[in-house]
Amino acid sequence: MANTAELEVEIVAADHFVWSGAAKMVKARTSEGDVGILPGHTPLLAILAEGEMAIEPVSGARFTVNVDGGFFSVDSNRVVIVADNAQMNDAANAGTR
Repeated sequence: MANTAELEVEIVAADHFVWSGAAKMVKARTSEGDVGILPGHTPLLAILAEGEMAIEPVSGARFTVNVDGGFFSVDSNRVVIVADNAQMNDAANAGTR
């Protein structure tokens, strides 16, 4: 479990696992606009819009994931992204857990 200075992030697509791990920041596009999530963010449930998400892991380089919609949930430093379809950029694949 992530400590209070980290986010515990899990990204899954409808038919496959994408990524999970500790992160400092998650940025995504929702149906209401762009949202940036840092540790301590208030609970949130949003519809995920098509576009690119950015993840800044605790260790390793920042990477992006292309998503085709879905939903985005934040609660107690846990971020869950369930996308209709999601694809990590090639540069990020080395850091996949």
